This record gives sequence, structure tokens and C-alpha cells, in this order.
Amino acid sequence: MEIIYSLINQTLFFFEKSGYLGIFFLMALESTLIPIPSELIIPPAAYLAYKGKMSVSGVIIFGTLGSLAGSLFNYFMALRVGRPFILYLIKRYGKIFLLTEKGFYKIERFWENHGHISIFIGRLLPGFRHVISIPAGLARMDLLLFSFFTTFGAGIWCAFLAFCGYFFGKNEVLLKEYLHKGSYGIIIFCIILVAFYIKFKLKK
Repeated sequence: MEIIYSLINQTLFFFEKSGYLGIFFLMALESTLIPIPSELIIPPAAYLAYKGKMSVSGVIIFGTLGSLAGSLFNYFMALRVGRPFILYLIKRYGKIFLLTEKGFYKIERFWENHGHISIFIGRLLPGFRHVISIPAGLARMDLLLFSFFTTFGAGIWCAFLAFCGYFFGKNEVLLKEYLHKGSYGIIIFCIILVAFYIKFKLKK
């Protein structure tokens, strides 16, 4: 607990010095494979907004833009480096692991048809939001769709975190409680959304 409290204080000090660019930078790192929890970035920044040192809208906007920047980095790395490398491995060692180019292209077609919902849901789920842009890049998902649904999902997540930080940031116990409750609520929302999406696709 003392470690988390210390990290939050350090984050507050960092944002007081760096402002919105600090939010953008840390959220960009958070959206790559660097394990920086967004729960330690947005709520402290929103608490500063509560104290009048920032604006909530600015925290959400720069947090969302940072998430998009980090996701685009992962996307292009996967597209330019990961995709040729994986295809090379499949051609050379695919038979050993029962992988074929045909199977890889099936995954690519899946992303063509369902990439939008996958990106949106992935941005809302813990553990997935850091890596969901990698399969999108490997499958060459349409860049505009990728950017739109990444921004949409990241915006909702940043808004939720900012809400918690603004209203409960001065009370660590309440903040932790509402972060947990809200996270579970978002997971339930994602499950319901996926169920409706599958039902819609089957009906169509």
C-alpha cells in the first residue's frame, strides 16, 4: 500500500511539472508493452483537475491521444516487423507447429470482418489493451478503422478513470473501491456487447 501511495504522489508531482504532455507520454507508454497501469496515470491527473490545476476534459483528451499514439506504435511495429517475421517462421517451421499460411490468412480475414469489435472490446479489458493492437497490425487491419475504434475504446476508459480520480481521488479507499466496481461493470458490459454482436451476426 505504501508503494502505491508513493507512486501516486510521484505521479502527482510529475504532472504538476509536465502537465498534459506528461499524461500523453505516460499513456503512450502504457499502450505499448511497457507495464504502466493507466490506473496510476489518469486518476491522479484528474485529482489535480479537481484541485483546479488541470481540466478534466484535457486529462481525458490527452490520455486518449496518448493511448492512440502507443497503439499506433504497436500496430506499425507488428505490421512492418512482426508480420514478415511470422510469415517466415510459418514457411520454415510451420509444419512442426501445425501452422500454415492458409491458417494465417484465415486469421487475417477474421480481423477484416470482426477487427472493429475486437479492438473496441480489447481497449476496455485489462491485460488486453496493451497487446490488442499487435494482432491488428499483423492482420493489416484498416488503419482508419483501427484508429477510430482504438480512440473510441480508449476514450471511454480514460473518461471512467478520470471520473473516479476527480470525485474520489482524495479518498484512496473509495477510489480503489470504485475502480474495482467500475472495472467489473465494464467487463460485464463487454460480455453483453459481444453476446449481442454474435446474435446480430448469426441473424444476419
